[in-house]
Amino acid sequence: MMRLPQFNYHAPRTLADAVKMRADSGRDAMFVAGGTDLYPNMKRRQQTPKTVISVMRIQELHEIRGDEKSGLIIGASALLSEVNKHPRVRQAYPVVAQASGLIATPLLRNMGTIGGNLLLDTRCNYYDQNYEWRRGINFCLKKDGDICWVAPGSSKCWAVQSSDLAPVMVALGAKLKLVSVDGERLIEARDLYKDDGIDYLHKRPDELLAEIHLPPPNGTQATYHKLRRRGAFDFPVLGVAAVVQITKSGAVEKARIVLGGVAPSPVSVNEADAVLEGRQFDQERIALAAEACYLKARPLDNTDFVMGWRKQMARPFALRALEELRARWELKR
Repeated sequence: MMRLPQFNYHAPRTLADAVKMRADSGRDAMFVAGGTDLYPNMKRRQQTPKTVISVMRIQELHEIRGDEKSGLIIGASALLSEVNKHPRVRQAYPVVAQASGLIATPLLRNMGTIGGNLLLDTRCNYYDQNYEWRRGINFCLKKDGDICWVAPGSSKCWAVQSSDLAPVMVALGAKLKLVSVDGERLIEARDLYKDDGIDYLHKRPDELLAEIHLPPPNGTQATYHKLRRRGAFDFPVLGVAAVVQITKSGAVEKARIVLGGVAPSPVSVNEADAVLEGRQFDQERIALAAEACYLKARPLDNTDFVMGWRKQMARPFALRALEELRARWELKR
């Protein structure tokens, strides 16, 4: 049986207290919300903080406020199940509700938070094992070792960003509010992630993700399609988030297609956006955009399924996502 290591636990009730506790606790401290990622990692000795600071008693981090006209602000500690069922989220940003509902199982969605999913640790078949298994292969580059077993000749860790909400937030152009004792800053969701499996976030360890700011939808259509072995529980081995804004004449004014589950960070397929923008949203353009997604996807052998097949699946999954958005537009004409 895997057990948690010993650690100090704090549960502040205000945001100010939380960031002060983190600053006072030094390098061996971490924030935790639902704990569905951190606690299993601690049991496997992938992460071993001496102090854990829970943010679940901070009421303001659970709030969901705003509307379709001004945009929506979601507290980072809002449960995934709450986000999935919230009427304003479902009305104005159905893709956020959709993606939240595809994460894990109902039990885990009642524990996990939207902020926790956005900050999810990168995953890999050689990393997400118990301590004894990892010691048996002499560990890996991401934790305690000096070789990336996925790409032994590489100096880079290729662990995969497996968040369902990360590609969605990048595609929507969301902004994230980070808070520390030094103040707060608002960054674009796309600027949070690094293409590095170890140092995967542009966020200081003492910064707390407090809010997710969603811009007004302004008539955009969005969807998210997820590939996984089982219809529930599993992490994505491919995710396609697609957002389009279509004029009355049927031309694409704006397009954003982002892939998840194929790299250490969400992959923006700018080539697919360029194929669509300024053109009629027809089958030919959709096929070209899907082909661009296939060419851009470069998954490695570090998750479920054969990597070549996962790359092949980028084409039909992008195709289905864009065809769904085109069908929606046609129904509204």
